[in-house]
Amino acid sequence: MFLSTFENNLDKKGRVSVPSSFRAYLNSMGYNGFITYPSFNNLALDACAQDRIEKLSESIDSLGPFDDKRDYFATSVLSESINLNFDSEGRVTIPNKLLNHAKIKSSIVFVGLGKVFQMWDPKLFERFKQISKKKSYINRSALKWENKFKKEGV
Repeated sequence: MFLSTFENNLDKKGRVSVPSSFRAYLNSMGYNGFITYPSFNNLALDACAQDRIEKLSESIDSLGPFDDKRDYFATSVLSESINLNFDSEGRVTIPNKLLNHAKIKSSIVFVGLGKVFQMWDPKLFERFKQISKKKSYINRSALKWENKFKKEGV
């Protein structure tokens, strides 16, 4: 899984070092990079492994072939997705169009979210994190995991 939060600087050529734990996870699945695209919900970039984007594509394809929603999702996600491969030093080059979407200038915060991760401008992420903590506290009863653990004897 993608866990934790890491901040790395962009170099003069626009490359950034991907956290070693993220690279190790992707490599364990047979990938030498990841897919990224502009987030729907935030000024951030969503990122995932190839198999995850394939599942998303299948979900989009499950909509009717003439359904407008299918075209909207395919255009918003798939046409904006870029496959980034690691160089020999574990870095990727993120295109300016994506950096501009996330307002990333000189450093990137990699945010592990389980099966996916996001890339943020550090200041924007700090604000989002504070909002997330407050909203998580307010909505904490929405998590239903306790019943699962009780059934498993944990």
